[in-house]
Amino acid sequence: MILSACNRTPPAADPQLLKEIQSIQAIDNHAHPVRPTTPGEPPDRDYDALPVDNLEAQSDPVRLRPNAPELAEARRVMKHGSPASVLDQLGIGVMLANRVSMGPGLPSDRFLWVAYADAFMYPLANDSMIHNSDQKAFFALEEKLLKRYYAEAGAVSRPATLDDYLDKIVRSTIERQRQGGAVAEKFEMAYLRPFDIANPAKAEAEAAWVGRGAYKSLQDYIFRFIAAECGRLGMAVHIHSDAGAGSYFNVAGGNPMLLDPLLDDPDLRHTNFVFLHGGWPFEHQLTALLTKPNAYLDFSSQNILLYPSELSKNIRAWLEYVPEKVLFATDAYPYSADAGWEETGYVAATTSRQALAIALTGMLRDGEITRERASELARMVMRDNARALYKLK
Repeated sequence: MILSACNRTPPAADPQLLKEIQSIQAIDNHAHPVRPTTPGEPPDRDYDALPVDNLEAQSDPVRLRPNAPELAEARRVMKHGSPASVLDQLGIGVMLANRVSMGPGLPSDRFLWVAYADAFMYPLANDSMIHNSDQKAFFALEEKLLKRYYAEAGAVSRPATLDDYLDKIVRSTIERQRQGGAVAEKFEMAYLRPFDIANPAKAEAEAAWVGRGAYKSLQDYIFRFIAAECGRLGMAVHIHSDAGAGSYFNVAGGNPMLLDPLLDDPDLRHTNFVFLHGGWPFEHQLTALLTKPNAYLDFSSQNILLYPSELSKNIRAWLEYVPEKVLFATDAYPYSADAGWEETGYVAATTSRQALAIALTGMLRDGEITRERASELARMVMRDNARALYKLK
């Protein structure tokens, strides 16, 4: 059913349905809003632990090129005001903000914090993991962030034992972030290493901690520890899962199917994993993972890179399978001076609403759903699924 749905020619969006979708105050599952700064204050850099302006040039997708008509329209339409006013223009009630820290200008009733956890996975020397200039820049940033977490935890150096590191640095930081309003921890692991998280024994991780074992075993053990802590604290785990920015990105290493054993681990069944960006170009493989009780996805980034007709095929396949697990998100991001988070948010939000309307129109046309069910599915994707996942009012 899934593959055949993707081969259908998408219809034009039903005007009534599109109008209804455009009126929904959405919950944005994933974005990178930039905090306003005052004159004399350094520009905000906490909008991402790994800003993509550190990367070597790549062949930019058509919709992200400076002359893209979608971005020109966004520059014409969007008015740069306070972050909350930007959300109002985008029809977004609440945005999940992927940021190292929040800070003034991002009111907590409109912006929910998603903190970053990758840095915890790399507490040793990382030289052996650096194979290109992008990784060199990114590991330096992760090491800098880990030092920041050390300082916030009151530590001046790496603890002597793995237990002390997990308790005094990792757990204490995540608990502090949770107390500060964080609803999830974000991993950008795909930029640093493949998704193949094994299940090493603690003894293997401890051996690596003192330099007598495989570094990967330590990383995998720490990842599982963080995931379990998130489940304990009622936080989700967000995972970057698409072909990311940069000419060196390891696309094959970001296949979400590599995380299938993780989702099947009984010890992690109380942790909800959200695959950001819908796994593209592995979106069909990710569809099958939606039957796991703790697996969710959003289609952020796809709504910036793909046109509505193509995106609608992916959305329809997911809605025909497990619609309760599909989340709207923009991945609004400050790519450049001409494509800030306001402009990319506009492109993503506009494309998402059009693509969702096309997908639901096709399901209506083919007799799969009623118009009442189409309206219900629209509300689920744009708002209600996220509300249930994060237990929002």
